[in-house]
Amino acid sequence: MAVPAQSTCYSGVADPVQVGIYIYDGAEVLDFSGPYEVFTTACRVGGVNLDPRLLAARPDVITARGGFRVLPDEVLGAHAPLDVLIVAGGEHEPQLSSPDALSALRAAAEPARIVASVCTGAFLLAGAGLLDGRRVTTHWEDQSALAARFPELTVERDRRWVRDGRYVSSGGISAGIDMSLYLVSELADRALARRTALQMEYRWLEASD
Repeated sequence: MAVPAQSTCYSGVADPVQVGIYIYDGAEVLDFSGPYEVFTTACRVGGVNLDPRLLAARPDVITARGGFRVLPDEVLGAHAPLDVLIVAGGEHEPQLSSPDALSALRAAAEPARIVASVCTGAFLLAGAGLLDGRRVTTHWEDQSALAARFPELTVERDRRWVRDGRYVSSGGISAGIDMSLYLVSELADRALARRTALQMEYRWLEASD
């Protein structure tokens, strides 16, 4: 069984912002490790208490793309209410076929201030009925498929990320890092997002297009 990790942030600063990143077998590695790195780096350089956790449908080791093995911190649904929920992309079809997974995502999203997806994670949020009538984006290779499968969505192209209300979606893989830095600018401030990008030696594309 996965043991909940201790916060990597500064617990004495303020109540932590609970960030849950949903992963599963076949998840794209940078889709979850990129945002995780952004939030933990922002904690380290900015003294803000952003507390990212990896969530999965089961407590066992998850095998992401390329055979990358990772132990989730907590089981989806068996955690404190989230302030931010991020859904990674990857081999998402088995998740779309799981009513339990989609139901758990809906429940986790309910209290969240921000609900986000990286890459084809947008398919899971749409499959959970969370994006109806929203503007979204996903990996360029999957945009037409997302629009065809969920015609109630407005799929925007040539965007690194799109925000519509409390929902934020990004393009594929590295675009999730840009989106996560944007989320840091929203949860804290833009100066911290820039310092975080500098610490990561990452050239942040601050504009969403």
